[in-house]
Amino acid sequence: MLGEKFRFRFAKTGTLRLLSHHDLMRCLERMLRRADLPFKCTAGFHPTPRVVFALSLPLGVVGKDEVVEIEFTRPLDARQTLAALQAQSPAGLTFTRVTVVPLTATATPRRVVYHLPLPADRVPAVAQQCQHLLASDQLWVDRLKPAPKRLNIRPYLRKLAVVPVQVAEQLEPVADPVRPTLELDLWVTSTGTARADELLKLLGVADQIDAGAVIERVKVELRDEVPNPDPADGPPDGPAQTQPLDPAALARLVQPDEEQPAAAVWGLSPAGPVVE
Repeated sequence: MLGEKFRFRFAKTGTLRLLSHHDLMRCLERMLRRADLPFKCTAGFHPTPRVVFALSLPLGVVGKDEVVEIEFTRPLDARQTLAALQAQSPAGLTFTRVTVVPLTATATPRRVVYHLPLPADRVPAVAQQCQHLLASDQLWVDRLKPAPKRLNIRPYLRKLAVVPVQVAEQLEPVADPVRPTLELDLWVTSTGTARADELLKLLGVADQIDAGAVIERVKVELRDEVPNPDPADGPPDGPAQTQPLDPAALARLVQPDEEQPAAAVWGLSPAGPVVE
């Protein structure tokens, strides 16, 4: 199929998960140039490719089904363009599929799903804490960016649960091919969302990241890819529920970087979050 604007799905895995969002954008520009693809650029003194990611991936998080849209100066064949990009991709960056979208289309995220493997001995406590959070009317977290405030993230929790997940193929057989996994199913809106690192703290499993566990974003659902959404199962409407941040909490958030624990800055991108 021919088109001028393509929506690509891709995976960012392995050590490439440590590549920042800005570096990923620069990498993609080099790939487009090496593939000799006629991409469109923005106007102005510093033109850049007309490339839009649906949602930036936090540093250190594996992305299994990410979304990027790219505009070209003339109609191209979708399959050939996918193959050309894949041929220039570094190890850990895999373009899996492509669709042609109208030039007016925008990849607006509706929902994301994260997975974190859990040790068997942590499952009962985590499952109980998931039920506790879902039963709460409000869940307040402190945010520093884009402006200091307290945010109620409870409306953005669709599902928190421990689920069995099939282990990916290994070089050697594993004793149990199914492992317990924490699943964070979150709504994304233009006014707010919950962050995975915040929920890991609330669930008491942030230490698993320090122990070497890797969190994965396994799904990014777009609004225009859900043609007939269930009215009873959708993201919240209206503005985010916020409160002013008290001075003591603000002082903790703005303390010098060398005094902050690693978990305090885990997952932050150089430009800050795409949504609050």
